Amino acid sequence: MRLRILSRYPGFRLLDIIMPTFIAAMPILLGQAIGGGAVRAAQNFQANTGTTNYVAYLLIGSNVFMMVSGTMWNVGYWLRREAETGTLEALYLAPTGRGAILAGIALYGNLRMMVNFILAFTLGALVFGVNPLQGDILLALVFLFIGLIPLFGIALLYGAIILRIKEANALIRLAQWAASLLMGLFFPIAIFPGWLRFIALAFPPTWMNNGVRASLLGVGFFFEQWYFDLAMLGAFCVIVPLLGYRLFIRTERSVQRDAGVGEF
Repeated sequence: MRLRILSRYPGFRLLDIIMPTFIAAMPILLGQAIGGGAVRAAQNFQANTGTTNYVAYLLIGSNVFMMVSGTMWNVGYWLRREAETGTLEALYLAPTGRGAILAGIALYGNLRMMVNFILAFTLGALVFGVNPLQGDILLALVFLFIGLIPLFGIALLYGAIILRIKEANALIRLAQWAASLLMGLFFPIAIFPGWLRFIALAFPPTWMNNGVRASLLGVGFFFEQWYFDLAMLGAFCVIVPLLGYRLFIRTERSVQRDAGVGEF
């Protein structure tokens, strides 16, 4: 249903594809302008990240950020829209489990975000003249696919907050920029102070983002070997969705008991 509605608004699809390039373009062009040109910018970037391909590095970060942001928007606005239009109550009366409904939202979001990543990254690579077919592409896709699972768990945690406070816009915008900081949108988290690095490493998209960059650009995995990083991401796949689902259901029941579902 969500994919069918999305097909009626091609402008949204186009925005999904071009937005990551615009996000990455700002630091790319700024770095070239104040860093003594593209060559000097690449040398400076290599000293801090281990790769001269700063364009691909930033494009990957911006695209993963859009996946994180898009997943939160999908769940957050779905809940808020259902509540505002009065159909959230009807979902509680539908002869289906809550898990099936949430799984449908997750599958829609995952499919949309994966297609967006592939198209947007290819577009950005063409615009800035870099080769998108480099490194271990298959391993990068594995990190992307597996990273979507804990990402949906985070979205459920977020949805629980929205059910409680009945607000989506301000909360999503705040969460977007917190996510961009923790996952290292434009920079490696190695530059963080120790306490902030610890928080960033507890954030699953950080592992997803670095896994894709390490697979394609060879910047190095957190645990040096890709399978250790992938195992860590796999642990998040179990812990985060279970925690998110339990908190979502618990908040949902609390809202129902307090007659908070119908207050729209």
